[in-house]
Amino acid sequence: MREFTTTSVDRRTMLKLTGGVGIAGLAGCSSPGGSSGSEAYNIGMVDAQTGSLSAFGERNQRGKDLALSAVNEVGIGGSDLEITVEDSGSENQGGISAAQKLVNQDGVPFLIGAVGSGVSLAIYESVVQGTDVVQLSQNSTGLGLTDFPELLRMSPPGSTQATALADIIAEDGYDDVALTYVNNDYGQSLAEAFTNAWDGSVAYNNSHDQEQQSYSSVISEMNSSGADAWLFITYQAEFSSMVNEIFSSGYEAMLYGADSVSGQNVIENTPEGSMEGMKIVVPSAPVEEQNYQDFASTFESEYGQAPTSWAAYAYDCVINAALAIQAADSFTGAALGDVVRDVSRPEGEQVTSFEAASDILSDGSPSDVDYQGVSGPIDFDENGDPVGFLQVLEVQDHSYEGIDFISS
Repeated sequence: MREFTTTSVDRRTMLKLTGGVGIAGLAGCSSPGGSSGSEAYNIGMVDAQTGSLSAFGERNQRGKDLALSAVNEVGIGGSDLEITVEDSGSENQGGISAAQKLVNQDGVPFLIGAVGSGVSLAIYESVVQGTDVVQLSQNSTGLGLTDFPELLRMSPPGSTQATALADIIAEDGYDDVALTYVNNDYGQSLAEAFTNAWDGSVAYNNSHDQEQQSYSSVISEMNSSGADAWLFITYQAEFSSMVNEIFSSGYEAMLYGADSVSGQNVIENTPEGSMEGMKIVVPSAPVEEQNYQDFASTFESEYGQAPTSWAAYAYDCVINAALAIQAADSFTGAALGDVVRDVSRPEGEQVTSFEAASDILSDGSPSDVDYQGVSGPIDFDENGDPVGFLQVLEVQDHSYEGIDFISS
């Protein structure tokens, strides 16, 4: 397991990241218990920095770094926030080892993690469950997380995505669908949710393993099923291989996909015209809101590209953790767990930046603030799931174009 260094964003060196009005802040705030100090608060993050989900991990790190700049420009009672990042390798056991290091050795009371739903569940069941540590997943959409209310997540559950896919395929006039899904918790749960929402027939419904050299047998069987609509619930590397094999074999079908099949890596590694017209449902941020536009402007200025919803989720995980630290009576898992949901409840005053939320908390209680994230309203429900948005993407001229938004 690869160890990554502690990330600390100094107020002076990160000033250049805080150009967005809704991103940076200037005012001070009180620390837990009402005292002030200079020692940094350290929390942990398990991210996919290598392996099949590393593209998501890269986006997370960018969002995390921007959030750290926003928090540390204001400070938490005179102290900075630091995040120790450990790599899951995109695998369950890697995630468990990373979380064990952060929780048992580093003693973090708050853990952001992970990307893959199976990894998040493995961390919770093997490391977090039965402790006071707060776990908040940045990216996991698998349905299984809903069964563990203390396992929070920033991205909306896949059940809403599955229903949207079923509706879109039906609206496009198809009655039969061929479905293949990656053989893990994420793929299995989302495939099951889709088949439950789908009113037509499923002509092909089989799993596939990750990191195979070829998926020609899967593609051949989907083609033999006779279905004209093919749905893929898998990851970018696997989907790229499948698209290349569809294209080289001359098969024709309308392609649909879950969020995990989309990405620049897929565009770069598939031929032009190979996915034309494909529709993909992805979790989305409220891109028309001012706080998201401020976030996107800062992100583009720093990284030279537009952010994804995954970066926005990671950003909000950090802001939520920082607000919980300020609102809590002490820097312990039990105290953070008592307030982590409260700082974004709809009963409080709506704010869209850490600075504004910090100002309210300095004189008020956790229930007085309703942080509205750059990824949308958070407002964790009884299952630890947030309110969320979905966007429908269509492949046009070998690039992704947004064609619709769906509120979950």
